[in-house]
Amino acid sequence: MFEKNVLERGRPDLAVAARKRALALRAETYGASTLPERECLEAVYAYEGVLSARNGKATRDLRTWQLIKRHGIIGAVERAVSRELEATGYPALVELGLEDYALEEVVVRHPDLFSAAAVESSRSRIDAWKTSS
Repeated sequence: MFEKNVLERGRPDLAVAARKRALALRAETYGASTLPERECLEAVYAYEGVLSARNGKATRDLRTWQLIKRHGIIGAVERAVSRELEATGYPALVELGLEDYALEEVVVRHPDLFSAAAVESSRSRIDAWKTSS
């Protein structure tokens, strides 16, 4: 609600801050035990925001949540960045001021937690996204 109100009053900077705080609260509520886990969960929630905006209704990223249940948060992100690229997610995150919330960005920030292949794939994707925008 705060985000909507500040957008109506011409304060997109506060709207982005509100989005980021909401993501952090959701990740904390889920129970992330480390900073990288919290950042991974924030990225999943940010992507769900993109899906929800695209679909016009609340939409969960069921594939990623299933991976989290099976492999844990870090293992799920490892697998998610290794699957086929979702071409529209990153530009939509940029539009919302949340480009740092892409799963690939989290992997690059914490390379010691992921395989070399996942880190390299993430770097390549980020470079491709940034050069195409």
